[in-house]
Amino acid sequence: MNTLTSITALLNRLFTESEATSPVNSAAFRDLPEGELNRLMHSKTEYQQLYSHLKDFALPVSRETGALLYMLARSSKARSIVEFGTSFGISTLHLAAALRDNGGGHLIGSEFEADKAQRARQNLAAGGLQDLVEIREGDALQTLAVDLPDGIDLVLLDGAKSLYMEVLALVQKHLCPGALIIADNADYSPEYLALVRAPGSGFLSIPFAEDVELSMWLG
Repeated sequence: MNTLTSITALLNRLFTESEATSPVNSAAFRDLPEGELNRLMHSKTEYQQLYSHLKDFALPVSRETGALLYMLARSSKARSIVEFGTSFGISTLHLAAALRDNGGGHLIGSEFEADKAQRARQNLAAGGLQDLVEIREGDALQTLAVDLPDGIDLVLLDGAKSLYMEVLALVQKHLCPGALIIADNADYSPEYLALVRAPGSGFLSIPFAEDVELSMWLG
């Protein structure tokens, strides 16, 4: 039995819990003026305000994207992973399961909300994967600006969409040739898409499924 199979019940419970609630139906979002949510999604200065509204919601990747993360990390034999936007740790569980099945490694996660980081740690412990993961609390523009290892094999971008360019800039010099970058909901970051798709950027990039951009650092 592989590790992903062994945590299926945990993942199903977490996905079911997240699907039972929707931030768009919450009072916090119903009270936002029309167009305010879209503006905040694209803001490079007010993302903290947006994610304070979202602190009680899991905001996970889809089940299909979770499986994709495991497949990509496992098939690339990733040992070093960075995740921007840990939330409750659903994507983290998929990536850490791949690390376990690859023989070990280290995942550095980042989460703005301390309560979410604690929830993620609890879920990782429930899956027996906490030893593979370090979650850095606070603004990722600060927490991912220091002490990153060289030879990063895979990066998941799933935090504030407006910061995808800035976070990529922080990790890019640490990427190993052939490193994979998965950007969830990348359509909210047109600048990021323009960069990774540009000829001569050093990236090979394609849209994957409806809301994922899959890129490779050519080195």
